Amino acid sequence: MDYLIGMRLSPNIGGEGLEYAANWGASIGLEVMDVPEWNQDIKETLDNYGLQVGSIDGRGAVGNTKLLSLDSYKRKQAVSDLKEQMSEVAALGGKVLFMCLIPEENSTPRSKSFELWKETFPEIVAHAEREDLYIALEGYPGPAPHYPTIGCTPEMLRVMFRSIPSKHFGLNFDPSHLVRLGIDYMRVLTEFGEHINYCHGKDTEILQQELYEYGVLPATFGTNIDFSEGSWRYTIPGHGEVDWGKVAIGLEAIGYKGPISIELEDHRYWGSLALEKQGIIKSKEHLERYFK
Repeated sequence: MDYLIGMRLSPNIGGEGLEYAANWGASIGLEVMDVPEWNQDIKETLDNYGLQVGSIDGRGAVGNTKLLSLDSYKRKQAVSDLKEQMSEVAALGGKVLFMCLIPEENSTPRSKSFELWKETFPEIVAHAEREDLYIALEGYPGPAPHYPTIGCTPEMLRVMFRSIPSKHFGLNFDPSHLVRLGIDYMRVLTEFGEHINYCHGKDTEILQQELYEYGVLPATFGTNIDFSEGSWRYTIPGHGEVDWGKVAIGLEAIGYKGPISIELEDHRYWGSLALEKQGIIKSKEHLERYFK
């Protein structure tokens, strides 16, 4: 199957402005772009370069979100703001909202965040159904030492999908997070395939010497590698543990029809515009072996 390949904006490429990013992305053959917001100007810019919009960051739903605040007033306002954005996105043809559900306070236990989620999200998902939008949960577990994100492990995903069984509430399949957590990414793809609403092209390398030094715990005195806590590091596709050929077959088997969007988080291709471009190009070349 011929999948569209796109990218999530990285700091230096995105820092040059959307016009620049869209022009450059189209020039190297990318077909999709993920954006932090969605409005008429952004739509026209992507249209001008023949790009489709991929995922759109949910307003207030990426990072430490008030949707999972311990303050009921903050939760209510966050739901209202998100629903307003959802209607705006749908009116301009957007389809996928990207969310990373880290509670407002990192120390909030995941079990408590789940109870808060059960209060706030039925209304959000019902609105997504009315607007024909699809929510894609990011699997980043959140910052140490609490790793407070909900929706990044099979244990939590299973109860969330059981609580709200809607095709409009699903996940962003990003095997890089699963590898670092020691979770079988192909088993996740199989078990939760009907819930996959988006896919990131990102990888993780397990660092064997560091694994001996730290085990699965974060390095006590830190690490000099960006996008790493010690025994693993995020990397571009093809430089890690993920078998992208198997992922391609698995996505086709479940009937996934969305794009594969490159999320660049690799210390070797970071810190300058030139390095970020190199990382995106190398990622695209590797993914094209399996998805084109």
